Amino acid sequence: MNKEIEVNGLTVQLKNQKGNDYLSLTDIAKFRNKSQCDDIIKNWLRNRNTIELLGLLEQIYNPHFKPVEFDGFKKDSGLNSFVLTPKKWIQSTNAIGIISSSGRYGGTYAHKDIALEFASWISIEFKLYLIKEFQRLKEVEAKQKNLQWSVQRSIAKINYQIHTDANKENLIPVTVTKEQASLIYANEADLLNVALFGVNAQLWKKQHPTSEGNIRDHATLEQLVVLSNMESINALLIQ
Repeated sequence: MNKEIEVNGLTVQLKNQKGNDYLSLTDIAKFRNKSQCDDIIKNWLRNRNTIELLGLLEQIYNPHFKPVEFDGFKKDSGLNSFVLTPKKWIQSTNAIGIISSSGRYGGTYAHKDIALEFASWISIEFKLYLIKEFQRLKEVEAKQKNLQWSVQRSIAKINYQIHTDANKENLIPVTVTKEQASLIYANEADLLNVALFGVNAQLWKKQHPTSEGNIRDHATLEQLVVLSNMESINALLIQ
């Protein structure tokens, strides 16, 4: 589902593509002329500086970029006869910095670094407001993600207690010492650690001597979701 930000009364759509934010060039172009967005984007693509920018970003981030086709566009850019559309650029060079699609949520989108350069070409003032609203959105997203992480970490801790209770009731003989019991708890916990993180708690600590907390305190939100489910399932398996 696309997100959006309001910039000087203009709505700019955003979408996430493989972990990267893409902003709608179509929406940004509306700041100049709402009825000629496609033509405005094409005019921007005709510029030699634009071609060089797009090519440089692709060469840095895209191992499948086609440099020969890029050189052809670069050579022809600036000529009166030169015309370039987003789809032609994408299809010819295998570019990933710009995406273009049709339909209800279609339009031309570009990686945030490219989109901000396009906004600068449209209007320096608009670019500054766009940066401000984009940063505000990222701050809100970061706060929401931190909150979700904290809630999920609490759930993982609750499920860990269920996990240890299953160990106590089914795996630990009444005659063992506390030290021996702690080893059994640790072994069962590390079974999940290795399955999820690829290392046990002790090895992780050696690899991160300056990090506070344990391996689970540094898990991602997605890892904590998986961990909570693994703890519940393993507790049932132990029982």
